[in-house]
Amino acid sequence: MGKILLLILLVLAILVAVVLLKAVMLKPTAAQTAKVKLDDSERAAEYGKMLSRLVQKETVSSRFEPDRTKFLEFHEILEEMFPNVHRVCEKHVFNGSLLFKWSGKGNHEPILLMSHHDVVEANGIWEHEPFSGDIDEQGNVWGRGTVDTKASLFCFLRAAEELIAEGFTPECDVYLASSCTEEWSGEGAPLTVQYLKEQGVKLALLLDEGGMIIEEPIAGVKGTYGMVGVLEKGYGDVKFTAKGKGGHASAPTKNTPLVRLGKFMTAVEKKSPFTNKFNPTVLEMFQRTAPNMNFGMKVIFANMWLFKPLLTKLLPSISSAAGAMLHTTLAFTMAKGADGLNVLPQEAYVTGNMRFIPHQGTDESIALITEFAKKFDIETEVIYKDYPCPVVDYQSDAFKLIEEVAAEVYPGVGICPYVMTGGTDAKYYKDLSDNCLRFAPLYINGQQYESIHGLNENISQGALPMGVDFYKKVIRKS
Repeated sequence: MGKILLLILLVLAILVAVVLLKAVMLKPTAAQTAKVKLDDSERAAEYGKMLSRLVQKETVSSRFEPDRTKFLEFHEILEEMFPNVHRVCEKHVFNGSLLFKWSGKGNHEPILLMSHHDVVEANGIWEHEPFSGDIDEQGNVWGRGTVDTKASLFCFLRAAEELIAEGFTPECDVYLASSCTEEWSGEGAPLTVQYLKEQGVKLALLLDEGGMIIEEPIAGVKGTYGMVGVLEKGYGDVKFTAKGKGGHASAPTKNTPLVRLGKFMTAVEKKSPFTNKFNPTVLEMFQRTAPNMNFGMKVIFANMWLFKPLLTKLLPSISSAAGAMLHTTLAFTMAKGADGLNVLPQEAYVTGNMRFIPHQGTDESIALITEFAKKFDIETEVIYKDYPCPVVDYQSDAFKLIEEVAAEVYPGVGICPYVMTGGTDAKYYKDLSDNCLRFAPLYINGQQYESIHGLNENISQGALPMGVDFYKKVIRKS
């Protein structure tokens, strides 16, 4: 018995030694100490003023407002700001959404650069008025749309403007697109795609909004990284309805519609019916960031062969953002019961917003939650659904081009593939390209990241020159 115990202890000691050794062997990469130095030149100041003007034009979009006048007025500003693009490129307008074709030499397949020019509402109290375009003493441009996504739109249009001024002709056709309906998944991008399909266009690369360049992209990871979205989850809106007999609130019965909905929502949060799974994109993301993790995290992520089953269960409870990369999510968003304060509803409902992971796609996830809801005598109705996008290979030439250009513009910054948990217009282009990448090549800090769709959205004008240079290099190398 003593020999067996000794053998067990020896095996455990060897296991611990191997685990620690693998962590120790992970040496920090250049990304750990890489810093993005904001440009403080006159060029940055000029770009900041131009972006400020774009922000000052309010372009809030809504599925309930068909009038496109404000977007056409925004186009007029673009025409004044980018005369070379409008002179050289073929321009198309699809009910307020833009597409430019810059004809190249035809030596390579076309590329498409895109960012939307519509924005979400700007409610609440801001430090600077949301459509002021104020530029503060630190050179930050304030306003709704600075990050999402007028800055990247400005950068690729400016890149084309300057290259045309230099007399440059691209090797391939370069398309520049900007929808005015992205924020509500409207018809702008689909109409653009329909036109490109009719023209028989196939794209070597599409680059849309998505990840950006940010410090500590994951809690516990030191360093600066460019996060490139290669996987976009599917999207769904679902309505869950519970029915009952109703009645007067003075004599309530048990398990009324609202109570059953409450039990259902609580049960979903306690034990979700969706399966957690590490997909190749998430594994690669952690592999690239592991060398710059704190030691405790490094021990775990350097030994995924041992800890992956445990992490699969625990990660969603540790980080909701990381967990969303492992499974289909369901967020309850709206609710309605009775119309009177003293009335038991005959019918009540809640809505849920779903984001579908590829390993448990749209139809399977909806079927699972439908069965789950039946346990509480709740009916499920699908309001809208679409499907996860094809995953872009992070070893593809298109992804390597982004890595190469990023290394030139942002020396030392790490580049990581990751799962887009939000939605983009790129999802409509999957039939036109195998390489729909989601990445806006602009540096933002933590506050600026948190300001997206929130209060006090702003971006540093010193980040704009690097964005312009990035797009220039992509165009030159395509």
